[in-house]
Amino acid sequence: MAALMESPPLVDRVLELLDLLSGHPGGMSLTEICRQQSIPKAAAYRALSALVRNGFVEQDAASEWYRLTLKTTTIGLRYLAEIGITEICQPVIDRLAAKTEELVRLVVANDDTLIWVAKTQGALSGLRYDPDMGQAVVLHATAAGRAWLSTLDEDEAVRIVMERGFSVPARFYRRLITNEASLRAELRATRERGYGLAIEEGAAGTAAIAVPIFNALEKQNRAVGTVSVAGPVVRMTQARIAEIMPDVRAAAVELSQIWPVRRFLDAESLRRVSNR
Repeated sequence: MAALMESPPLVDRVLELLDLLSGHPGGMSLTEICRQQSIPKAAAYRALSALVRNGFVEQDAASEWYRLTLKTTTIGLRYLAEIGITEICQPVIDRLAAKTEELVRLVVANDDTLIWVAKTQGALSGLRYDPDMGQAVVLHATAAGRAWLSTLDEDEAVRIVMERGFSVPARFYRRLITNEASLRAELRATRERGYGLAIEEGAAGTAAIAVPIFNALEKQNRAVGTVSVAGPVVRMTQARIAEIMPDVRAAAVELSQIWPVRRFLDAESLRRVSNR
């Protein structure tokens, strides 16, 4: 009985599996899922069966691997459309992309997580790198993540990263931060620069910079998101970064000023739904 009481509820298992599978678009075997989650096969199978039954997960007939369906993506996209974040912020990042002629991305903070929510490709030629939209940002290994972490109390930022670990997705080109000491050093360098920087970490030949966004109405240092610019290292030189930085900062300020408007629209959306 005690063992049963200690077992997580099915809903917890289901949510954990959704999070796990979101990082493996090609799917995972039941054995690997159990290994990574440290759960018995019977418990994993029960949770996966619930997800399959409700259309959130599908099982490949040949390999028997499990992977997410587009239903999860649809829910996320529908939510973004309802809160109006892309409608309000997209023109700002579109203008920045046109000025820099590079990939511009917007991430939004949700508790201790950052999510890629909008992008605009301004590059006319050369390397064109697109992140996985809707995915959580790897905080310690991206310009966006470092820019956001630098606005937190350093010990809190370290705690958040340490809880997740220093691993990076397989698609990443290399790891530069692998321990607490290197993390603290990078956060201090980021605060001194005033922007996040990542060179050939997420992808070979790519460099990115990011500036934090704050809610103009809230008197706190914790950023609500970041705006970033990414491009080939041959273009994103120190001189080029210095040249475009005023435009990136201006975009961050503009996004900070309209952030309360998004909150107002959220409230309006809720009122409209409740009055239907």
